[in-house]
Amino acid sequence: MARPPILYRADFEKSMTLLHGVPLALALLDVDHFKNLNDTLGHTEGDRVLRQVERLLTGSLPAGSYVARLGGDEYAAILPESAAETALILFDEIIKHFQMNRDPDWPRTLSLSVGLASRPAHAESPLELQRAADAALYRAKMEGRGRACIYVESKMVLKSNYYPKSQLERLSKLAAALERTEASLLREALDELVEKHRGAL
Repeated sequence: MARPPILYRADFEKSMTLLHGVPLALALLDVDHFKNLNDTLGHTEGDRVLRQVERLLTGSLPAGSYVARLGGDEYAAILPESAAETALILFDEIIKHFQMNRDPDWPRTLSLSVGLASRPAHAESPLELQRAADAALYRAKMEGRGRACIYVESKMVLKSNYYPKSQLERLSKLAAALERTEASLLREALDELVEKHRGAL
């Protein structure tokens, strides 16, 4: 069976639009400590890591799935007609396979973190669905990385609940311009804030 192509961000967003109303699971994922690998082993090794991630995703996801590289080490996958719980089992296997088959020269901290959300359970619109998956990805990071998490509404608040619409629109435009996820930009801002006020901790 032919592997699905790796989509770019624009094609990924178009696919989300074309799948309007279709039940699906959305996964957002990235490579933990990827910048550290690039800094220590170089971009050639970083590219090898990304190729392995792409082969693993396109070879492991069910037929009819979409895989996209959003930018850097950030990827998205759409699984039509799948529940988040089904996707969780699948991505748990993908994470374990990546950890067991990585190059021994790569740092042991290198792993995959995945955030999952589904329609209609967690959100309806593509943007809110992505924000829910972003929140789940953030939770995966906070719980220790190298894992997949499903969005849990009772434990998390969507950004739309506490940011003005104008700020969210600017954040969305910036993420698209930089080819990054909104969550990664917010994590970067949070890291800078903590570093700035480290003396108060």
